[in-house]
Amino acid sequence: MRRLGAIFTPYSPPEALRDAARAADGSGVPELWLWEDCFRESAFATAAAVLAWTTRLRVGIGVAPMPLRNVAATAMEIATLERLFPGRLIPGVGHGVQSWMGQIGARAASPLTLMREYVPALTSLLAGEEVTTSGRYVALDGVRLDWPPAQRPAIVAAGEGPKTVRLTGEVADGTVLPAGSNPDRVARTLATALEGRQAAGRDDAHQLIVFVSAGFGGDAARAQLADDLTRGNGEVDPALLIAGDPADVARTIEPFFAAGATSVILQPREDETALDEFMAGVGEVARLIGAG
Repeated sequence: MRRLGAIFTPYSPPEALRDAARAADGSGVPELWLWEDCFRESAFATAAAVLAWTTRLRVGIGVAPMPLRNVAATAMEIATLERLFPGRLIPGVGHGVQSWMGQIGARAASPLTLMREYVPALTSLLAGEEVTTSGRYVALDGVRLDWPPAQRPAIVAAGEGPKTVRLTGEVADGTVLPAGSNPDRVARTLATALEGRQAAGRDDAHQLIVFVSAGFGGDAARAQLADDLTRGNGEVDPALLIAGDPADVARTIEPFFAAGATSVILQPREDETALDEFMAGVGEVARLIGAG
């Protein structure tokens, strides 16, 4: 089944989260995704709050920076939330923005090595295994969670460059692509991730989650999104002009699914203040495309 969701970006203050989450839940949005951008809002604190405030909403973390968090601490956070709210958390990790990681003294000289060590250790811990490893970045000595989840959640990892994307296919259960990726790039990313998966001898399904900036409304919403795309990219890629009424948005995200995306997560504009209306629009798109 194709999946759809919305993003609560940390450009909105934490106190706006409750209303946005309840609007998403009430509007039938299947998933609400959260970011952990330095130095704005914590991913796991906000995820816990959203899960407690809502009844059926799945919550994605897209993504928690690996250099910021010891892998055992991340495993504890995920396991606790998964036991409290079974099946509703979608945990994601990534390299982190390197300049931010440098600000806190946690910048990894080899982000690829960190991911190669971190994601398998995290996966094993969440599977209830005892883990001993001594790598460049991840060192665990007989670590086992006392309260692992009853069922290990899928771990997704962010990737943009081909080396990272290939590695997400090797070690993670899915790849997260940030906003700004058109359907052609989605197709190339999926092919690269599957190359890594094949090289690792894995034949299970691989998720591909893509964030897509969107605007709901008439010509004004379309013009505002076009301005954003121009500022960010210097031009407007027609494939990324996802704006209009819910039927327009449903139609224009279809190529992302056709390119291989398993999840399309709609991202509001940075200065969007009417988050309840945005969530209502996403909920209607979900109904139109039969997303769950």
